[in-house]
Amino acid sequence: MVKKKRELDAPESPLKVLRRRVQLTQEQLAKLLGVSTRAVQAWEGGEYQPSLTIPQVKALCRALNCSLEELPDELGTPKRSLEDET
Repeated sequence: MVKKKRELDAPESPLKVLRRRVQLTQEQLAKLLGVSTRAVQAWEGGEYQPSLTIPQVKALCRALNCSLEELPDELGTPKRSLEDET
């Protein structure tokens, strides 16, 4: 399958970067948080932001080996604006 140029140029999701840094798969992270793998995929793809409980946020911080302050405000792939296209 050939990816479109726009997909190749898209910045990586902050969640994906953090997850890969600690060598976790989407499946492993999902299990640690008690969510579906599809949910993690959707977060990383910028489809929607997670709605996590406090225990899940704590688990996310432990899993990613980071503090709450180090978590990015947006976990998904940054959306490109129309201005970026011109």
